[in-house]
Amino acid sequence: MGFFSRLKSGLARTRVNIVGLFSGGVVDEDFFETLEETLIAADIGYKPTSVILQRLRDAVKLKGLKTREEVRTALRDEIERILLPAQKPFDVEAAKPLVIMMVGVNGAGKTTTIGKIAKWLAARDKKVLLAAADTFRAAAREQLAVWGERNKIDVIAQSGGDPAAVVFDAVSAGVARGADVVIADTAGRLPTQTNLMEELARIRRSQGKALEGAPHEVILVVDGTNGQNALAQVKAFDNYAGLTGLIVTKLDGTAKGGVLVAITAEREPEKALPIYFVGVGETIDDLQPFDAKRFASALVGEDVQDE
Repeated sequence: MGFFSRLKSGLARTRVNIVGLFSGGVVDEDFFETLEETLIAADIGYKPTSVILQRLRDAVKLKGLKTREEVRTALRDEIERILLPAQKPFDVEAAKPLVIMMVGVNGAGKTTTIGKIAKWLAARDKKVLLAAADTFRAAAREQLAVWGERNKIDVIAQSGGDPAAVVFDAVSAGVARGADVVIADTAGRLPTQTNLMEELARIRRSQGKALEGAPHEVILVVDGTNGQNALAQVKAFDNYAGLTGLIVTKLDGTAKGGVLVAITAEREPEKALPIYFVGVGETIDDLQPFDAKRFASALVGEDVQDE
């Protein structure tokens, strides 16, 4: 299957519920009440759902929508409208080296995502350097080393060292070696672990000492199955690390998908947090740039051809 087909399959839990609503019947208040329950259950959240439903009701009155299929098209357009400000290209040329700091909770798929991005960049002839700043977990260093070896990318690592020192050395090495991109892995941590969250600020500052303006990107890797808990993660990591973007993983089975709408709707459109990539599986091709229209179409069960 192509990427869109896998995305559509991954959002099956939500898509099946939504598609069932549009299989026929009249557009009445009972329909809207059921649609409201379905959207909230899809992790879109109460406030964004209320806004969407009001716009759909207005569309029914002003545009004369009569069929549920017409309402589904309008629903797709409203979801796309909310998500579109988060669709921003990942600018690899913003700095040289471009320093990326990756953060996230345990088990979000952060280290695997770094490997995928490193290969994505290498395929575009970018010289990449990885910093294994998760100094507490040997498995994370080993996993990053495997990705580095597989893609012929150097990895800066220390066993049990200070993560701030590791990223300082990595950024300094990136400057000295003429790297295009330096990616710093950090240990997974829960937003409730205040001391570890505060450490993120120190790790961030150490990169700025090695290269003025670094890190240029601070990207939170979010597990798409976390639902509304992802909102709390975004707020906490943004508070301590100053997020510049998101990557949403594991949209490949149990994720509901609506949380992307909830996250984007939290901010004013002009301040939307970019969703750079979404992942629907384990292979390198399962991580793709975020496309608001295709995601909205997958969520409501519309057919779009794979590119």
